[in-house]
Amino acid sequence: MMTTAGIARARKGLGPGGGGLPPAANRTSKLSSQTRKTFFWLLFPSVILLVLIHGYPLVQAAIQATHDGSLIEMGKFVGVDNFTNVLSSPKFWKAAQFTLIFTIVGVFGSWLVGMGLALLLRTKIPAGSTFKVLLLLPWVVPVVVSSTAWNWLVSTPTSPVPMMFQALGIEAPYFLADPTLAAIMVCVFKVWVSFPFMMMMTSSALASVDSTVYEAASVDGASKWQQFTQITLPLIARSTYISWILMTIFCVNDFPTIYLLTGGGPVNSTTSLVVLAYRTVFQDFQTGPGVAIAFLMTITLVVISTILYRQIRKSSVES
Repeated sequence: MMTTAGIARARKGLGPGGGGLPPAANRTSKLSSQTRKTFFWLLFPSVILLVLIHGYPLVQAAIQATHDGSLIEMGKFVGVDNFTNVLSSPKFWKAAQFTLIFTIVGVFGSWLVGMGLALLLRTKIPAGSTFKVLLLLPWVVPVVVSSTAWNWLVSTPTSPVPMMFQALGIEAPYFLADPTLAAIMVCVFKVWVSFPFMMMMTSSALASVDSTVYEAASVDGASKWQQFTQITLPLIARSTYISWILMTIFCVNDFPTIYLLTGGGPVNSTTSLVVLAYRTVFQDFQTGPGVAIAFLMTITLVVISTILYRQIRKSSVES
């Protein structure tokens, strides 16, 4: 059984005797004031451009969120009434519940699949290069094409998947007509189109881990499971948290995946917050409440990203 001290030595690439890789040279140096000024003036135009591009829409959206208007007029000032009405709406909380489920399944489902495939690709498999290209197809193919293909596979009783159930003597389920099955299909579809991204992130992180770490762990008697849970996962933790942040943002803001597959139905069972905001603004023509929903989504994403960013800093210190 590998001890805690052995694990700590292995992470540093040290064997039982204490020998290992020499420490990296300390390259930290203080920048001169002139260099700092140069960097500042080089970055200043880009920062101003980003503020103008993103700042104006944000300010305009904040103004609309406090007015009872439509797409063609600002309307009267109502303060925080739009936020109060949104937070007291059952539709909002139902959409928030589905968004939470969709995000959790999308993030951790795609991460588990991507992690498994990334570990598989580190081994020698036949036609490995071709296999890697094929695994990227769900991410490379436009979501319009993917959603059309999935819709064709499951949408009607004469689609291939329901026909397969019928051939096995099982009553064909209505995947996109039943609220529960529709929600499951949307979540599975999100995992399908997202796992290549997680696979690439994990593969790049695994490639940065020195092989001597595993050699030292093997010498200390660590099993494959111990190497994975106590060496691999901690060493790629920073990349993992970054991928979780990005995928959380992708899932919460994901409009086409849901809207193209189910349109938010049936009976709003797959309506996420971004779909609800779209419907409120562009179908119900209630700009204020729709923008208020978008602001609440943004605040939630900022909080989640801050929490995960702290984990990134913590993992960087520990490693």
